[in-house]
Amino acid sequence: MSADIVNLRLARKRQRRGAAELEADANRIRHGTPKALRDEARVERERASRLLNGVKRDRAAPVEAEPSAPALKSPDETGKPS
Repeated sequence: MSADIVNLRLARKRQRRGAAELEADANRIRHGTPKALRDEARVERERASRLLNGVKRDRAAPVEAEPSAPALKSPDETGKPS
């Protein structure tokens, strides 16, 4: 009539892991997105990307402006004491 020897530290760890797994399952159900909805969203993003890329225009290199007359300074920037 001998009982099995149980390491209490390991038993407590096992109990905590089991509780954490139950909580994780509940969170997956509560917050998870079903695979069908994830796939549908992915397909919609890809479709939108293809649509946008189809109408995207290439930007030409910016044309550099020729130097013009210097900008006029405000009276405060002229350097003359007032």
